[in-house]
Amino acid sequence: MRRFQIAPGVHLSYDAAQKFNRCRISIHFAFPARRETATAHALLPLVMERGYADCPDMTQMTKKLARLYGADLTVDARPMGCSHNLCVSITGIKDQFALEGEKLTQEYAALALGTAFHPYFVGSTFDPEAVGIEKQMLKKALEDEVNDKRLYCQRQANREFFGDSPAGVRQEGYLEEVDGLTPEALTEAYDEMLRTANIELIVLGCDEASTTAVKDALLTELSAIDRAPLPRAENIAMPRREPVRKVEHFDTTQAKLCMLFTLGQPMQPEQLAAVRLAMALYGGSVTSRLFLNVRERDHLCYYCSSSFQSFTGSMAVNSGVEHTDAARAEQAVLKELADLCDGPITDEELEDCRRGLLAGMNGLEDTLGGIETWYYMEVLRGGPVQTPDDARRALLAVTREDVRDILKQFTLSVSCLLTREEGNENG
Repeated sequence: MRRFQIAPGVHLSYDAAQKFNRCRISIHFAFPARRETATAHALLPLVMERGYADCPDMTQMTKKLARLYGADLTVDARPMGCSHNLCVSITGIKDQFALEGEKLTQEYAALALGTAFHPYFVGSTFDPEAVGIEKQMLKKALEDEVNDKRLYCQRQANREFFGDSPAGVRQEGYLEEVDGLTPEALTEAYDEMLRTANIELIVLGCDEASTTAVKDALLTELSAIDRAPLPRAENIAMPRREPVRKVEHFDTTQAKLCMLFTLGQPMQPEQLAAVRLAMALYGGSVTSRLFLNVRERDHLCYYCSSSFQSFTGSMAVNSGVEHTDAARAEQAVLKELADLCDGPITDEELEDCRRGLLAGMNGLEDTLGGIETWYYMEVLRGGPVQTPDDARRALLAVTREDVRDILKQFTLSVSCLLTREEGNENG
């Protein structure tokens, strides 16, 4: 993968990816998450994916993609710590496989750029009908959040953990604001994104000439915009605090427990390999302490796993437990962390986890989407961009002392429990 700057706040990353018979063009917009525009930016990809100026409705878009041998176009939003990210991406077969010599890459680029820079407007704003339809979809998704108790518990814990920090902005939007969103407000949020976002153009599976043509087409679009890109959001970490315990009552069969820990300082890129192995040992694999001990040996939960977010230096432990076992499960989670910090770590478990991670990393470059995700995440983290080979070598060098050094830095900040009220045993 090669990467270089092509304009202020704009980079091109490309790889010929010759082993694939498909190619992929993606335009990533990364910009600071703001509370004032969070709901508009949550709605934006839903409306943009419906069509663009030259292909203004979903029926026409579906037919156009079908004519391009079943190409796939997506517009999605991805929360990334203190940044919001909107990505327009199209994937389809390479030009040489077109049955009648069609210039498919050129068509893909036109579709992606049209979707990103020429949305379907009625007058000077997004189509009010499309906005109305997608507002109902967003509203339903936000209303349904509480029905997925695992997700709801995680998000409630996040709200307490991040508070008013930039990472605390609800990038999925705010239910109470959806009805009041207007086409004018959505258009204003879209214009703000075009002006202020850092843009990463990722072209995979195209030859150099086609890549250059896509780059030039993007620069032409940007020349018509009064750009003022903002600095990319840096990694953060919430300060250490006395643990806060939140309890909400729901009449459910299974209680949900989410525990959030902080590193206390932003993660440095060189720590990532040790963090990966630490998560695998603690709760990120089927040979982890949480899985083998808390779930399998002690039967304290239906599931129990840990995950780490590099942008915010935070670790989450999520579990589903019997209502009466919630307190014991929390103590068991804390005990396993303490045991990894201060007790023995056998060669067998260390290497089992390392092999599992390496096996997973060996498949990273088996799909265009996997390649794109890897390199874009590397860009967002800051620091030197690692290849998967670099990361595998770094993982091989991690020692048990490195793992302990990372795990010792985590302290519990928030424990959020969804459980039945005492005395209510019906579920």
